[in-house]
Amino acid sequence: MTLSDVAVRRPVLAFVVSALIIVFGVLGLRSLPLRELPDVDQPIVSVEAAYPGANAEVVENRVTQVIEDALSGIDGVDTITSQSEDGESDVTITFTLNRDIEAAANDVRDAISRVRPRLPQDVEDVQVAKQDSDARPFIWYNLLSDRMTSEELTDYAERNIVDRFSVIDGVAAVRVGGSRRYAMRIWLDPAAMAARGGHRCRHRDCA
Repeated sequence: MTLSDVAVRRPVLAFVVSALIIVFGVLGLRSLPLRELPDVDQPIVSVEAAYPGANAEVVENRVTQVIEDALSGIDGVDTITSQSEDGESDVTITFTLNRDIEAAANDVRDAISRVRPRLPQDVEDVQVAKQDSDARPFIWYNLLSDRMTSEELTDYAERNIVDRFSVIDGVAAVRVGGSRRYAMRIWLDPAAMAARGGHRCRHRDCA
């Protein structure tokens, strides 16, 4: 017995099945996502430079514009956006979809290294990351120990965890938050230093 025979002999059953197909079709059509543009992630590389003590205008003229000029000639650049604040410059480069993110990041690093002598000496190390400068971490891991101090946990994370997480596919950057590093504070006695200033050592190894 074929489907057509069933539909002819039992028209009510055929009508019910057809109605169910139409209802499920309408429900499925309403739940389908509708996008004007395809959901794709463009390759984005960000450059962050810290210029302590400089106001936003100085950062814009002496840091941000210099970096933008160096990056404008890179192949595959779609847009360049920048933001200058007091003591900080953020430049975001968006590349075309056919541009490899690894190659784009390497080109950005090369451009920054060439223009580095033109930046003020007080500018700290320029950071290049394969992500948007406004991006926020979406996963955090907490390290707890009953045998290690906060300084030791920070040292362990930087030595053993950061590098391993950085090479995972899809990871743009790894940051260590709440870190505590060893520090040493030294107080000098001016009188004692002045008293030893005129001392002459007769031995070669004396400092």
